[in-house]
Amino acid sequence: MIRIAVANQKGGVGKTTSAINLATALAAAGSRVLLIDLDPQGNASTGLGIERGARAHSSYDVLTGTCSLEEAAIATRVPGLDLLAATVDLSGAEIELVELPQRTHRLDMACNAVSVGWDICLIDCPPSLGLLTINALCAARSLLVPLQCEFFALEGLSQLLQTVERVRGKFNPELSILGVALTMYDRRNRLSEQVAEDVRAVLGAVVFNTVVPRNVRLSEAPSHGLPALIYDHRCAGSEAYMALARELIARLPALRREAA
Repeated sequence: MIRIAVANQKGGVGKTTSAINLATALAAAGSRVLLIDLDPQGNASTGLGIERGARAHSSYDVLTGTCSLEEAAIATRVPGLDLLAATVDLSGAEIELVELPQRTHRLDMACNAVSVGWDICLIDCPPSLGLLTINALCAARSLLVPLQCEFFALEGLSQLLQTVERVRGKFNPELSILGVALTMYDRRNRLSEQVAEDVRAVLGAVVFNTVVPRNVRLSEAPSHGLPALIYDHRCAGSEAYMALARELIARLPALRREAA
């Protein structure tokens, strides 16, 4: 199972929107996908139409060892896409994890025990660099960073890259950066263009070619409990995420071989 953490410690950068729509696009391309909601706000779970009352087990239960990942995962309305939902219990998990053995590798151990045939796992991280995000970075082999095209996002990216280096050095030497996805791009705004140019100048080919624009339909879709790709697959945001998914697949050798 290919594991990708979708992380950025700055909130409001399109992280959950990216996780939901990339997971949907990958499932539509024929992969069996698991999306892990590791954010206490549970936005990925809500955005996929999973009511709070339907979340009998959650990522909290998996982290604390109450149940296995297979037992907690539930099917979504998207064919081929399963979800490990989040509940409000997750908000206290960081405190509880401190007392547990292998506190940084709880999610990794749960993923290693999986026997179900998921091809790819996306982990939607909280907008912080606490124990939940560290667990995601220890479990993942690749990191995808959604980056909002605004000035302060660049500062957050620098902090995240430093954290990645520390995690790679202490906990997970296999972790690599899959790519940086530019989101919320406003072509009418010169700052968006300048930020995109600066990021590409610093990171080069690490930055995906596809740029996700600001799009009303992307914002509307979660309130209907649907990924934008299903809510309105013809809108500019959906088209951008489909293109981004194609780039993502091209960077994953295992999926490339299956497609061939």
